[in-house]
Amino acid sequence: MTKEKEVRHRMAELIELIREHQYRYYVEDKPIISDAQFDEFWRELKELENKNPHLMDPNSPTLDVGGGFATHFIQSDHIEKMMSLDNVFDDEELTQWMDRIEKESSDHTWLCEVKVDGLAINLIYQSGNLIKALTRGNGATGEDVTLNVLTIKGVPRRLIGKNIPELIEVRGEVYFPVKSFDSLNESLEELGKSPFANPRNAAAGSLRQKDPRVSASRSLALVVHGVGALTGVEFEKLDDAYHALSDWGLPTSTRYRVFDKAEGVREFIEFYRVNRDNVEHEIDGVVIKVNERQIQNQIGYTSRAPKWAIAYKYPPEEVITKLLDIRVSVGRTGRITPFGFMEPVKVAGSTITNATLHNAEEILRKGILIGDRVLIRKAGDVIPEILGPVLDQRDGSEYAFSMPERCPECDTPLRAMSEGDVDIRCPNTRECPAQLRERLYYIGSRSALDIDILGYEAAQALLTSSIIKDEGDLFQLTADKLSKSEFFRKKDGLPAANVEKLLKALEKAKSQPFWRVLVALSIRHVGPTAAQALARKFRSIDAMIEADVEELAEIDGLGETIARSIRDWFNESWHREIIEKWRSAGLTLVAEASSESETLRGLTLVVTGSMTNFSRDDATEAITQRGGKAASSVSKKTDYLVAGSAPGSKAKRAEELGVTIIDEEGFTRLLEGGPAAISQDAER
Repeated sequence: MTKEKEVRHRMAELIELIREHQYRYYVEDKPIISDAQFDEFWRELKELENKNPHLMDPNSPTLDVGGGFATHFIQSDHIEKMMSLDNVFDDEELTQWMDRIEKESSDHTWLCEVKVDGLAINLIYQSGNLIKALTRGNGATGEDVTLNVLTIKGVPRRLIGKNIPELIEVRGEVYFPVKSFDSLNESLEELGKSPFANPRNAAAGSLRQKDPRVSASRSLALVVHGVGALTGVEFEKLDDAYHALSDWGLPTSTRYRVFDKAEGVREFIEFYRVNRDNVEHEIDGVVIKVNERQIQNQIGYTSRAPKWAIAYKYPPEEVITKLLDIRVSVGRTGRITPFGFMEPVKVAGSTITNATLHNAEEILRKGILIGDRVLIRKAGDVIPEILGPVLDQRDGSEYAFSMPERCPECDTPLRAMSEGDVDIRCPNTRECPAQLRERLYYIGSRSALDIDILGYEAAQALLTSSIIKDEGDLFQLTADKLSKSEFFRKKDGLPAANVEKLLKALEKAKSQPFWRVLVALSIRHVGPTAAQALARKFRSIDAMIEADVEELAEIDGLGETIARSIRDWFNESWHREIIEKWRSAGLTLVAEASSESETLRGLTLVVTGSMTNFSRDDATEAITQRGGKAASSVSKKTDYLVAGSAPGSKAKRAEELGVTIIDEEGFTRLLEGGPAAISQDAER
């Protein structure tokens, strides 16, 4: 394998890892790696992209805000994009960032505030009234959790005081106070329920309750720390905005300071590093922002984060515990992943028993033996990273781990699936119980077909009761078949409520778009981004089946590794049997008809504000289907700004640059007929 192919393979692998862990973190609230490990994946991908820009995937997660949704909340667009923050991890990186800011402007101050480890929220007030509360979601679209947010003490339904803006998006963080966390977990355990792993998960889980009364029973709190769209009021400085937010009755933090010099910033960082355990909520660092809003606009944004703000992340907490065993798990594509099973130890607010070890090479590199006292570090996540053994505490009873030669679930001999692959996999993809279970679970996930009820327990029940043989049988389920499993029966033998819910959800899933069906097939390396590119190119499953590796590799963002993986998948006859079963069940195996012509070929559009007939994702898909580019920020290269209601600062920027601004009616005409179809009346 050539060096470039190795780099391309690693970049594809990192993208798959990052997308998977973003889903587990944002959607399921059940992350399986530490923040530190995720940051390492992120930084490695960024370094590879910087060194190899010609290999960069245009849909790389480093260009996105990231995030996801639960399945039972209505999605709604933010007026202005709700961005993430870039991170620095030591003083050298902080100095480099501050030096870049100084080159842009020397006439500014620094606002520093503690970084709350909670759930990002966006409160939208119109004429002083709270009309909507949204989670961050993917940055453009979030979940509407208004009713639950209204149960949080200190969140005003109506702003008070003077100079209340016509419209304002207030950005903040919902958190679980540390003092209340232990008592909540104790009460859950008394009820026989699983406790939350940490306060961040407790906040996310409590806010996403279907019944607002449950959210009200939890001790959630909110602190606001920023402003998005704003109409009717202007602020010269960010701390002016904080004062106004407080005057209007919003819960603002007192844990921020404004400094003229970098020395003050460093003193603030060091103070909270020492005193982080004395704060009422968990923190994982300090956020540093340029205080002057005019200079913020001058410095600008990347596609996912403001350039004028950075998060200084504290080193993760470290503890020592005993490694009792090393075991392995089997993933949906057969990947064998070793993990450490340890004596329970409490760190960063949660009790730890498991830690991922990635692969056999990682275990050898770190020199870890079963029975070792090991150093682990954690930054508020569920599963930490094992840094290595504490050598001076060995007593001679420790012994080396050997990767199994046979699958622990189906006893099939394990092997590397391709040259240079550091992972070993179970090749028994059709019958391995673990792979079947994981694939069924993934089909029901938000990333795939979004099937309510089809969670981990339901997937296990379907297989252990022999109700289905594989995922091909999923859409032939009936109430009679489900009655064979206790999971789908009441004690009196009658069907449980989840039977009807599952059957309705399966029926609904049949209308999911073609690209989601591709994701649900669990083809290695084919996540949502690759699936959408494939659907746009080939339009049908039959065309994909006929495509060779060269045709597949030509698709922008795929490359040879993913192309070969797709080709290998279709070459399996039983995979095609699944497709035929799904076809006969009525799933969508053909993409919706595209526009008659590429009306937006060569055009760059930016969408802002809310529209009646288009969500942000709908608008983006409509643009790309017609050959256009959907950008996130306005520049001189922008051809049109599509402005819905409350368009925010992007409209002002478009006016300054002379970019044509069109409303929703004009956007519809543009999609249908291109620039020639837009009349002067359609322009704003």
